[in-house]
Amino acid sequence: MTTPPRIELRGIRKAFPGVQALDGVDLTLVEGEVHALVGENGAGKSTLIKVIGGVYHPDEGTYLVDGRADVVHDPRTAADAGIRVVHQELELVRDLSVAENVFFGRLPVRGGIRVDWRRLEQETTTALAQVGLGIDPRTKVRRLGIAQQQLVEIARALSRQDREHGARVLILDEPTSALSPAEIDGLFVLLRRLRDEGVALLYVSHKLDEIRALADRITVLRDGAHVSTDDAEDLDEDEIIRRMVGRQLEGVYPRSERQPADVALQVDGLTTEHVQDIALSVRAGEVVGVSGLMGAGRTELLRGILGADRRLAGQVHVQDRALGADATWRARAAGLGLVPEDRRAQGIFPLLGVLDNASIACLDQFTRHLCLQSAAETDEAGKVIERMRVRTPSLQQPVALLSGGNQQKVLLARWLLKRDLAVLFVDEPTRGIDVGARFEIYRLLDELAAGGLGILLVSSEMEELLGLCDRIYVMKGGRITDEMDAATATQERLLAAAL
Repeated sequence: MTTPPRIELRGIRKAFPGVQALDGVDLTLVEGEVHALVGENGAGKSTLIKVIGGVYHPDEGTYLVDGRADVVHDPRTAADAGIRVVHQELELVRDLSVAENVFFGRLPVRGGIRVDWRRLEQETTTALAQVGLGIDPRTKVRRLGIAQQQLVEIARALSRQDREHGARVLILDEPTSALSPAEIDGLFVLLRRLRDEGVALLYVSHKLDEIRALADRITVLRDGAHVSTDDAEDLDEDEIIRRMVGRQLEGVYPRSERQPADVALQVDGLTTEHVQDIALSVRAGEVVGVSGLMGAGRTELLRGILGADRRLAGQVHVQDRALGADATWRARAAGLGLVPEDRRAQGIFPLLGVLDNASIACLDQFTRHLCLQSAAETDEAGKVIERMRVRTPSLQQPVALLSGGNQQKVLLARWLLKRDLAVLFVDEPTRGIDVGARFEIYRLLDELAAGGLGILLVSSEMEELLGLCDRIYVMKGGRITDEMDAATATQERLLAAAL
């Protein structure tokens, strides 16, 4: 008798107000296989994952677990069926410890009532070791960087497997978006071991090199519909991209003729609790990159310039005007803008609409005699949202209902609305973004630089920095260790300076 698939979806449909998120999707997950799911932002990947995980109920279609229907009704019944999900947007409780997050809802107890803290810390240390994370399990999650939080989220899913011996399906949505190459290699070793032990894995990523290195089969979604399912060895990257976007993309890193002008941002001797003696400059019409490994201080550099972290020494000048310390409102008033690394925790206002999220940083531009000019706000924001190609049924759509890529575009639109913007800080602009949306963001950043805007770009992807930037600073241990002309820099030189 043939063993049924672990998961089988047939004709799954799911709609939200104004959006048909899934339109007759089929998907089969079998034991001992890594099945990759790819598609542009808004293609329906995250919605499909939430259907499998019991977060959403399909409007139509059949959902079978081991050949049985009516198994999954909510996240708890999905977990009882052995389905574990690591979502793209992290779901950690920031004010609890790492250990309390890893075993959230299932803390070990002794005597039936008291938490066994020693056992909790020991088991957490073991779970963290699986993903190569050597941190104190008592550390509060809010003290961790986004990459460390991502590894904690993965450790939580894997801990359920080891402890309960019930995991039959593991779903990972963009699990490596903030990880270093070494951390990714370690995770792949672990996933291949789980595959060999018979776990069915669904792997969602926009990094096509990872897909081809790890996956056995690949399913492509576009606009909520199933496009194809093939053996991974039968598809090359160009064909995957063509099926995802429905067109051929030429020139991944567009490059206009740029003419850098006067210095728009000058930093001299900046020191905070996290970075030391920082000296850098960004000229108008120039894209300047910041490279470095996890923990090098790249995000902390931006926070120090913007005044989010206390300035201990040094000076910052924006267009030859001194910027006061320790006040982010001064940075915004001086013409600095930030698209943060973690859009969910630090960027979007999830319950507000697209319009309110886009205009919130420049409401003063639309205020006359203490009254907001709503018509002008809607008109200008609408034009920028259209320019950014944000896929939304209306400007009033809650931004939380948009895909991650469209949320990122809204954050970019927020600063494009600002009329006196001098320098835009962009921290990991394509984290969790599909190849089509990446191209659009690259094109936009290039257009902005060609139009005279200074851009300070932080990225973990060296190829991205080399393709977009004019100059690149490299950081290590909170200090700048090198500065390179992007035209002559290589990935090997960037890595060597970061080690």
